[in-house]
Amino acid sequence: MPTWTALTTLKGKTSAEALGEAMESLTPEPTGVGVFELEDDSGLWEVGGYFTEEPDRAGLALLSAMYEAREFVISELPEIDWVAHVKRELQPVEAGRFFVYGSHDADRLPPDRVGLKIEASMAFGTGHHGTTLGCLKALDRCATAGIVARNVADIGCGTAVLAMAAAKIWPNPVIASDIDAVAVDVARANVRANGLEDRVHVVEAAGFDHPDLEQGQPFDLVFANILKGPLIGLAPDMGRVTAPGGRAILSGILNPQASEVIAAYEAAGFRLDARDEIGDWTTLVVEKLA
Repeated sequence: MPTWTALTTLKGKTSAEALGEAMESLTPEPTGVGVFELEDDSGLWEVGGYFTEEPDRAGLALLSAMYEAREFVISELPEIDWVAHVKRELQPVEAGRFFVYGSHDADRLPPDRVGLKIEASMAFGTGHHGTTLGCLKALDRCATAGIVARNVADIGCGTAVLAMAAAKIWPNPVIASDIDAVAVDVARANVRANGLEDRVHVVEAAGFDHPDLEQGQPFDLVFANILKGPLIGLAPDMGRVTAPGGRAILSGILNPQASEVIAAYEAAGFRLDARDEIGDWTTLVVEKLA
């Protein structure tokens, strides 16, 4: 069955949400509508719909004019077995001592590397994205420098690849959390696939708002691979729950946004320890001052 997409951009959250809601009344109806803020400081929002039939071009043109949006770009997507495609295209990722792979590449795991198995159907968080890769490299550098974190949290864990990486190199339990219930299920499945059920505990939570996260404080190391806005909002809590001398590894930050995040964490009692760029993305390591 073919799939059609219709995408546009416009300014303002209120207008974007209203346009997304108006798209639901089109005939044929979209099978799904998404409204997202572009993370490039442009102030633009993307509104997109998915259709199983060719969408009403005239209706979309009318909606774009009504909401002062750009003309919709309408595309027909080919029928693709995306999981098979990802398996072909996603090669294992090496980040320092870590080797992130799918089950189809299990025979390629080098004996001297720390293996992290993430299925190809869970592409976000496989290590191919600059944010995840940057966090894994930062963790490897911390461990190489002799740091041993006794108490680790992974906030916004996604696939839990970072939590699992910490659990595989240090002997202490790790707690991972995500605000999304589907991500929590994915994380727990990955934890089981890597035989880490007794080492990585996954909970559904926003930030540090969970009894298990409160009980685990203070943390020696916290991962937060999310986005600039949530990272800045999390800074005061991060300062409260991180032990003196502890570190936070932060990513999901576009390169031009890094200075804002650094300033927020300096105000929360941290100092910058390392800053690395991979493509468009920055990873920060910050240390909590006494």
